Amino acid sequence: MRVLLSAVGTRGDVQPAIALALELRKRDHQVRLCISPNFVAWAASLGLEARPMGVEMRAPPRKSSAPPPTLSAEDLRRLRESMPDLVTDQFDTLGAAAEGCDVIVGCNAHQYAAPSIAERADIGCVTAVYAPNSIPSPELAPPPAPFQKEPPAGSNDERWRATAKAWNERALERVNHNRGRLRLEPVADVLDYTLTDHTWLAADAALAPPPAASGRRIFQTGSWVLADSSPLPAGLAAFLERGDPPVFVGFGSMPAASDAARPLIAAARTAGRRIVVSKGWADLELGGDAPDAIAVGDVSHGALFPRVAAVVHHGGAGTTAAAARAGVPQLITPLFGDQFYWAERVVQLGAGATVPHTAMTDEAVTRALGAALGPAVTERARSLALLVRADGAATAASRLEAEYGNR
Repeated sequence: MRVLLSAVGTRGDVQPAIALALELRKRDHQVRLCISPNFVAWAASLGLEARPMGVEMRAPPRKSSAPPPTLSAEDLRRLRESMPDLVTDQFDTLGAAAEGCDVIVGCNAHQYAAPSIAERADIGCVTAVYAPNSIPSPELAPPPAPFQKEPPAGSNDERWRATAKAWNERALERVNHNRGRLRLEPVADVLDYTLTDHTWLAADAALAPPPAASGRRIFQTGSWVLADSSPLPAGLAAFLERGDPPVFVGFGSMPAASDAARPLIAAARTAGRRIVVSKGWADLELGGDAPDAIAVGDVSHGALFPRVAAVVHHGGAGTTAAAARAGVPQLITPLFGDQFYWAERVVQLGAGATVPHTAMTDEAVTRALGAALGPAVTERARSLALLVRADGAATAASRLEAEYGNR
């Protein structure tokens, strides 16, 4: 079987695709990836064939701790017009890469070209999303728009209609222009088109059950977890050995201010905990040398998280699942997108607490971290770990074999 994987975005979007690619290769299938340019070298280092698609997804960190600005509709329109035509780029890149493939797997909802390329080539197409609230349903509110401080008023149905309108304003004309180049009929709804009528949900069932009233077939694979057996850096390992489990603080690839960890470090110290700060793309700062804190680069979450007292993070799907598998409580500080969903789910499950990133005052994070470190939440996090699985990539690979392996 020859599989083309399409993934644009930050590491949280691309890493699951890498995990599925490695699982497929282990089963002797041919795999090709089209991914954000700054991850191509990483994929190549793992022996995978990867082509760049889209733009570099590493924004410079903001130097101010002020919240991001609220953008008007006109601001967003000008921003879209100033960007490269990423829709056409997807059509061109996937169109060339799909030659000889049996199926295209789109890894997140932003698959403007994959369904069209698959239709034109008469091959299979799957769109997999990483959170249930990426799938329109009256049961769940859609992710808020970038820089939106709070969701718009109205029912979930009304919010989804507004979301579909925003997708159409952003991409419908470009999608249909490129479908015309392929001699395909135009589509009327970009979001519905990208998700197809048989969306996959690459999220753990215990953490993220699918919405029942979505009106489309949903196949839940579980999370696509990239196994990482890398040992912890010697300095970090020694730090862990010197005392009680610390609190982990990290925002991954989010554009947080470099001093955003300050109130969280203070809250950990108030709770009598040491601190591990993951610098991430924001290059988070410790705020001075101290024996109770250490800053680290990229490390294996699978190796580190079981050795910490709590994980404080932005609420990415992968980090949320990794902390849940480790059985440790979480404090989620969401910035945008599906991060608010994961924060709400962790609280619903009794496995953590949340403070929106824009509301991270010293008092708020101290109170929330204290709650997350409480005995009841800690015990619930341990119990939840027994339910969370890590074999979603294998489930996805088996489904691809069953549906497309005999083409």
